Amino acid sequence: MNRLKAIRPFGQRIWLDNLSRELLSSGELARLIQEDGIAGVTTNPSIFHKAISTDPRYRDDLAALKARGLDPEKTYEELVIPDVREACDMMLPVYQETAGDDGYVSLEVSPFLSRDRAGTLAAAHRLWQAVARPNLMIKIPATPEGIAAFGDLTAEGINVNITLLFSLKQVEAVWDAYIDGLTRRHAAGKPVDHIKAVASFFLSRVDSLLDPQVAEEFHGKVAISLSKAAYGRYLERFHGEEFETLKDAGARPQYLLWASTGTKNAAYSDVLYVESLIGPETVNTVPDATLAKFRDHGVAADTLIEGIDEAEQLLAHVAAAGLDLEAAGKKLQDDGLALFEQSFAELLVLTA
Repeated sequence: MNRLKAIRPFGQRIWLDNLSRELLSSGELARLIQEDGIAGVTTNPSIFHKAISTDPRYRDDLAALKARGLDPEKTYEELVIPDVREACDMMLPVYQETAGDDGYVSLEVSPFLSRDRAGTLAAAHRLWQAVARPNLMIKIPATPEGIAAFGDLTAEGINVNITLLFSLKQVEAVWDAYIDGLTRRHAAGKPVDHIKAVASFFLSRVDSLLDPQVAEEFHGKVAISLSKAAYGRYLERFHGEEFETLKDAGARPQYLLWASTGTKNAAYSDVLYVESLIGPETVNTVPDATLAKFRDHGVAADTLIEGIDEAEQLLAHVAAAGLDLEAAGKKLQDDGLALFEQSFAELLVLTA
C-alpha cells in the first residue's frame, strides 16, 4: 500500500501545506488526491509569496490587476481566490464522500489583523463570501483577539483553521472559544452539524527553540510531548460530558492539526513529526518535501496514543527544571506572527 494512504486506517488525514497554479494546472494536486489520499490543503502568506514570485502562470493576471489600480491587498486576493476556489472544487468529492470531515482548503486573513477582532471578522466575512465554497476554511492566528473572532465565526457557521498554537494554554483557549461558539449557535436554534474547525499546533519550531534550553536527553522530544499531552486533553474535552449535548446535536470535535512538521534538525528523522503523531481524529499538514520523504520511507503506525503519560511526565520534568513552556509558547507565537507579517508585507510588494 502507498505509505501515505497507510496512515488513513489509523484515523488521521494528511493535508498538503502548499498551493500554486503549477500544482493545479499540472495535475499534481489531482494526483496527490488520487494516489496519496491527500485530504485537504493549507496555505499561508509565505506559500503564496513563493508561488506568485516563481510561477509564471501568475504574470499576466498580476499585470492586468495592477493596471486596474487596485490596492496591493485587493490585488493579492483577486489573484489567489481563483486558485483557492479551484482547489476547493478539486477537494469537493473528498468533502462529500466524508460528509464534511475532510476536503478543506485554508485561506488566511491578513496577519496584520492579528490584534484586531473586528478587522479579523470583517476580513473573514469578505473572504468567505468571495470564495463561496462550503469546504473553505478561514485561517486565523490564535491571538486573544483571533480566538475571540474564532468563537464569533463558529457561532455564525463559518469553518475556521485557527493557527500558530504552541502551548497547552493556547490550545485550551481555542477549544473554549469553539465550544462557546457552538453553544451560542445551538441555543439560537441553528444547525451545528456542518461546521468544521481545526486547531493548528506547530511542532518543529518548538524543538528549534527549546532544544538548547533542555537536557540533551530531551532534545527533539518536547514538541512531540506537548502534542501528545494536547491530544490527551482533546480526548477528555470532546469525548466527555462537556461536549455531549453538542455532539448529540451533530457538532464535530475540533481536531488537532499538526503543523510545521518538516524536520529542521538534520540529526532527527526527516519524518519525525509525522511518524510520531499518527492517531484518530487528527490531521497532519505536510510540506511537499516531507510528503515525498514519508512516501519513500515513512512507517504508518498508531503512535499518537502511545506514551501520553510519559509525555506529561517529561513536560513536568522540564518545567521543574525551570523551563516556562507557556512563556516559550507566547514567544513562538509572537515570532510566528512576525514571520507571517514579513511574508505578507513582501507579498504586498509583489502586488503593488
